[in-house]
Amino acid sequence: MIHVTTTCPDTDTARAIARAALGQRLAACANILPGVISLFHWQGRIEEEAEVQLSFKTRAAQGPALVALIEELHPYDLPVIHWEELATTPGATAWLDTETG
Repeated sequence: MIHVTTTCPDTDTARAIARAALGQRLAACANILPGVISLFHWQGRIEEEAEVQLSFKTRAAQGPALVALIEELHPYDLPVIHWEELATTPGATAWLDTETG
């Protein structure tokens, strides 16, 4: 199982990307967490934006396709996408495999 995370400018954008990923079975679950305040370097300045975090649970094999979908649908010039492998229970692994298989 891997966890793929990005941030979006608003809930509607996060919801649209999540629904597309779930519809294509690229993820078994998406979590939308509003209320993120991001500070970052951009074009020589330090910026601050209110954002929404979007996280997915998926299989490593689905990772490249999921990242490609996020990049395609995301409104940012450079969406920052992070993924990491997770340890989980056998039952959660079986669920994930069924939902993304």
